[in-house]
Amino acid sequence: MLKKNLPFIFEFGQVLKIKIMTKIDKKIIWVTGASSGIGEALVYQLHQLGAKLILSARRANELERVKNACTQNSEVHLLTLDLSEAETLEEKCKQALTLMGPIDLIIHCGGISQRDKVMNTSLAVDRRIMEVNYFGTVALSKFLLPSMVTRKQGHHVIITSVTGIISTPLRSAYAASKHALHGFFDALRAEHEKDNIHVSLICPGYIKTKISFNALMGDGSKQNTMDKAQDNGMSPERCASKIIRAIEQNKNEVYIGGFKEVAGIYLKRFFPNLFAKIVIKMAVT
Repeated sequence: MLKKNLPFIFEFGQVLKIKIMTKIDKKIIWVTGASSGIGEALVYQLHQLGAKLILSARRANELERVKNACTQNSEVHLLTLDLSEAETLEEKCKQALTLMGPIDLIIHCGGISQRDKVMNTSLAVDRRIMEVNYFGTVALSKFLLPSMVTRKQGHHVIITSVTGIISTPLRSAYAASKHALHGFFDALRAEHEKDNIHVSLICPGYIKTKISFNALMGDGSKQNTMDKAQDNGMSPERCASKIIRAIEQNKNEVYIGGFKEVAGIYLKRFFPNLFAKIVIKMAVT
């Protein structure tokens, strides 16, 4: 039976690939957090689909490594930036717009996490996480928005987190920053729907990246260990392919992860008291 259907399966796969490529091919896409994790995985897949890319992160050497791994890297431009340096971001947007022309999509992957209790976390760490995850992301989208409105075309893709909807122990500032992104970008979507501006909020669960390794402790130092749940999470490559599918379908909000992570979102929504009891005992590292 499978052998009989192989021609159809192959044809369907080719049609799907062509459909995706016609939407991504030649699009100018700016990816922040492009030097590792989900951002890096997205770069490679978008590049294979024919996108023209601007890659941003703090580490120039890591961006060079990612660019060199792309086969047609003449279509890949690098723009180093630090999301915590708010005063530089308007100029960075101006630079981005001069590299290849108007930007069709911005994919916000840059961010930092947290692994400590509220009592142990200094306000300086709370502020740093908000500055990077929320204010830096918002600033880039704000500065790009006028050019998108003028063209009546644009797409903001924000990699938030399951913790943008639920919160767990040891993630107070991180969860707050991700919750804030949902509030801001839901409003942006509603205000600019008439301008053909799309917003996709992507909520991954545990993805096997170094986000827990680099997560901040209460004193601002890095955790420097890999969470067990993170280490057993979905691959960044699989996550990236799901994100691209969501972009293609102009999804407003997408949950990516294992059954428990996604189920937690619905449990919180429909049975908040039960979820509150469960989350107290949840293994979060």
